[in-house]
Amino acid sequence: MSNSPSSSPAAAHEVLLERIESKKAVVGVIGLGYVGLPLIDAFTKAGFTCQGFDVDPKKIETLESGKSYIKHVADTTIAGWLEAKRFSATADMQKLSEPDVLLICVPTPLTDARDPDLKYVTGTCEAIAANLKPGQLVVLESTTYPTTTRDVMVPILESSGLKAGKDFFVAYSPEREDPGNPSFSAAQIPKVVGGIDAHSRDVAEALYGAAVAGTVTVSSCEVAEAAKVLENIYRAVNIALVNELKVLFDAIDIDVWEVIDAAKTKPFGFQAFYPGPGLGGHCIPIDPFYLSWLARKHGQTTRFIELAGEVNTSMPGYVIRRLAEFLNDAAKPIKGSKICLLGVAYKKDVDDPRESPSFVLLESLLQRGADLTYSDPHVPTLPKMRHHDVPAMVSQELTPEFLAQQDCVLIATDHTAFDYEMIVKHAQMVVDTRNATVKVLTNRDKIHKT
Repeated sequence: MSNSPSSSPAAAHEVLLERIESKKAVVGVIGLGYVGLPLIDAFTKAGFTCQGFDVDPKKIETLESGKSYIKHVADTTIAGWLEAKRFSATADMQKLSEPDVLLICVPTPLTDARDPDLKYVTGTCEAIAANLKPGQLVVLESTTYPTTTRDVMVPILESSGLKAGKDFFVAYSPEREDPGNPSFSAAQIPKVVGGIDAHSRDVAEALYGAAVAGTVTVSSCEVAEAAKVLENIYRAVNIALVNELKVLFDAIDIDVWEVIDAAKTKPFGFQAFYPGPGLGGHCIPIDPFYLSWLARKHGQTTRFIELAGEVNTSMPGYVIRRLAEFLNDAAKPIKGSKICLLGVAYKKDVDDPRESPSFVLLESLLQRGADLTYSDPHVPTLPKMRHHDVPAMVSQELTPEFLAQQDCVLIATDHTAFDYEMIVKHAQMVVDTRNATVKVLTNRDKIHKT
């Protein structure tokens, strides 16, 4: 392709479509994390060659050696990409001109004021603009508020001198990943696709349609952006509802887990959501507030989102209060008590600690003087977190001797690797925030659900 602007958008559109349909298009993925690597797997399996970009040279070195740093993407998967000569990785952003397609999979966190922090998106777009070539398709996958693609991305990309919809194409297709769920790989999940114009929509639809189970094409990138935020708001609000009911039912001695199990037998009109010690992950605790911010800009309020946020962020404090009550019943204060927290990943059977409520629990227990340890088979060392001050710690092996030494074991993440029968048998007290011990039939007097 020429490096000068195209005089015929239809011609550029047709050339890219032909390259996609023949699997000759090279797919560049920017951000080689929990979204980027599964996406590469889907495209390589579909017959495309992929080029990965990341600013972390350690990730590049690991991938080039055929190793993975994410639990649900196996070493053999990475090695397979390399062996088939369908994958390369680089930290050199000048090579962004090489792929036909660029998929942006970078973080979109919140600021301390809970406003959108798009610095990774804008920084990536600036790097693309410096290397953009005519005919490329640029797709944002990172979750964001509606209008980001058109109002934030496009002006940066057009600083290259090329025009969106004429010289290059822009679309939004939100990531849909469920780490730890073996029922759904990236290739098995339909993708919502919206473009800034018809040609952008068509090439993006063709691209994803060649690699995933199906595409849901919408009228604009704004609709696609809004759909992703809605998906996460739906979960956040419903989790907040059951968290609030959990506190109420605890007060009147009703088991919320049994209530949910009974309610979900209704074959219509009800979907089960479950309480926990708080929200974690890169989506649900963060993404709804992108829409709250946008609403404030337009003089609107999002009361459900704000209330859900309040309820969900209050749950770690509720867990600590209940744990203190249980210890008090045994004539023990939190200060000086040996407490082992089980699970620091944000959900079961993953190695992802992002926004995990376990870090709030760790901080709170340390501030109260607990003699604290943790155990997580998927997170062997406690990572540094931007918003939490916790010391360096290593995961403890759960032996009968170790458990017997603890005044309390707090289950924060219900990994299937934990032997709950053994834990309950040997621990002096178990506080279960996930209903993980439901199948343990002995020593029930030791278990406190909260």
